[in-house]
Amino acid sequence: MSLPPWVKAQLKDVKSLRNYFKNRNLNTVCETLRCPNRGFCYSQPTATFMIMGSVCTRDCQFCNAEKGNPEPLDKEEPERIAKAVREMSLKYVVITSPTRDDLSDGGAEFFCKTVKAIKKYNSHTYIEVLVPDFKGEKKSIERVVNTEISVFGHNIETVKKLYGKVRKADYELSLQVLRLAKELKPQLITKSGFMVGLGEKREEVYEALLNLREANCDIVTIGQYLQPSKKALPVVEYIKPEYFDELAEIALGLGFKAVLSGPLVRSSTKAKELFLALKEGKYGKF
Repeated sequence: MSLPPWVKAQLKDVKSLRNYFKNRNLNTVCETLRCPNRGFCYSQPTATFMIMGSVCTRDCQFCNAEKGNPEPLDKEEPERIAKAVREMSLKYVVITSPTRDDLSDGGAEFFCKTVKAIKKYNSHTYIEVLVPDFKGEKKSIERVVNTEISVFGHNIETVKKLYGKVRKADYELSLQVLRLAKELKPQLITKSGFMVGLGEKREEVYEALLNLREANCDIVTIGQYLQPSKKALPVVEYIKPEYFDELAEIALGLGFKAVLSGPLVRSSTKAKELFLALKEGKYGKF
């Protein structure tokens, strides 16, 4: 299936920052998951750091992350990331990780250490986390929520019906993660995102949006699924831009404070812009 013009990313020169991260032994979602927007983000400059390695303990079929047994945690990683943030003069940082079911707390404490290290060198930098589900453990979620983060993100990735086939996780558990984060700290901005083009039906997408709002999620991102490698699930349908606009209007009608919906949208796209808008009380479609 050939790519329609609206999903062809205009990749700018990414070599210099790619080499920067490689030379400092840092993983980014931008490269690991082959994000189509990495050229745009690098030009800002901004990046989403992936902590705790690049090997995931779950076999989700949409993702390009390596599956298997992860290496032990690198205790020096938080410090390296913090120094890179300082060197790049980043004012907004997104921190994520593969799912680490091999760790008793799912990696929650390592998220906390990374946030703490960044703040030590960059006290005015805003931090957004995009976390795995931590198996729904309240203590793990609470640990991360109580750090100096500005946005707590957890993606549902797809509609309920496609869980199991697309994502190896529990749909209701993912919603509970978002719900619990908001209950623990009501003033904290919560965020989630999902993909379309995997064979979901219109009513199933509406159900996902409704369920996210019922979990008091503030921000939602919606993007086109693009097959990251031949091993991943094929694209069922390339969704036209007009449908993304329609979904944005539906989401706003359901009460989301900020919506970013488009073919090349990923969960970290315009992350800083969305956060600052909400911080200033400016809600709507971006």
